[in-house]
Amino acid sequence: MQITAQSVHALRAKTGAGIMDCKRALSEVDGDVERAVDFLRKKGLSASSKKAGRIASEGAVGSYIHAGGKIGVLVEVNCETDFVGRNDDFLSFVRDVAMHVAATSPRYVRREEVPAEEVERESQVLREQIRESGKPEAVAEKMLVGRLGKFFQEICLLEQAFVKQPDKTVEQVQSELVAKIGERIVIRRFVRFGLGEGLERKSEDFASEVEKVVAGG
Repeated sequence: MQITAQSVHALRAKTGAGIMDCKRALSEVDGDVERAVDFLRKKGLSASSKKAGRIASEGAVGSYIHAGGKIGVLVEVNCETDFVGRNDDFLSFVRDVAMHVAATSPRYVRREEVPAEEVERESQVLREQIRESGKPEAVAEKMLVGRLGKFFQEICLLEQAFVKQPDKTVEQVQSELVAKIGERIVIRRFVRFGLGEGLERKSEDFASEVEKVVAGG
């Protein structure tokens, strides 16, 4: 099949591999970008995979405050050297990630962090929805995989569309920076604060306890 420039660009953004390697990989897997990513990683041609085993213990903690101080984010992004930790492109990425977290409110960095019980609970809900649609079993299983993928895209930072470049995921933007800088980069963790979050529930709980005491005499 014909390999488009767009698919080559998308694969190169994900892996940092060379243009010819990307074209060859896409040809091997009938143009499927995700399968081509795996192909390059298995061949050791992905820049990201080459750096995956290297230790990233330097970096920076970035912050972002929004809406007149009503939303605040701290994010830790690691790299391999203190030199890169002071690099303007790297620091700009850290700030952008903090801004992204403020805007989209993800719950986890990557899908591997999502608790198994949460995934299973979501799977059960989705299975029931699909079952009610009356789809054949084979189709239903594919639908489940697709809907679970959307679930991860909603709650996992790396899989979300990047707010500053919606045609790319956060992970793709990160991979592009890895290819540009030449070091492993890892979004390690983040915390998002929303003014007053949780206080309403505590107030409701307190009111409920008061009602119980009054009812009990």
